Amino acid sequence: MDISKLIDEVIAREGGYSNHPADRGGPTIFGITQSVARANGYMGDMRSLPRAVAEAIYRKSYWEKPGFAFVAELAPALAEELFDTGVNMGPDTASGFLQRALNALNRNGRDYPDLAVDQAIGAKTLRALGAFLRLRGNAGEKVLLKAIEALQGERYMALAEHRPANEAFLYGWLANRLG
Repeated sequence: MDISKLIDEVIAREGGYSNHPADRGGPTIFGITQSVARANGYMGDMRSLPRAVAEAIYRKSYWEKPGFAFVAELAPALAEELFDTGVNMGPDTASGFLQRALNALNRNGRDYPDLAVDQAIGAKTLRALGAFLRLRGNAGEKVLLKAIEALQGERYMALAEHRPANEAFLYGWLANRLG
């Protein structure tokens, strides 16, 4: 799996500089919010954030740190979805979606033990994923993708229902982030 290609696709989808009044993320460029840029050491004007800095943030904070690179070794399409979901909702949320889906699909613990939904992909989550994929094969990866997209869609709807300003983004979220 080529993470550089995934990063290029995210940057193309996210676009250039934005500071939408309804977006709680504030000034954003290449999909990187000001708070994320600051947390990664960039203190300049967001309009001037170098693309290389955005790429490095995506690689470190949205691929390597959450463990999606390890998921890619087992299930590349799933890792791609987790990366994209993590960019839009946060890597912890994406990781939690995976854990919730694996728990719901383990046939009441018969296939592998339930996971703590701690939003961290570690050895237990990777073992559960491996066990699931061994039992379910390629079709299992597709089912996990559907489960994660279902959770993502529900979260988008809830965000719009609980904060009407988010309705400005709902159509784009559903059009560009699901399926």
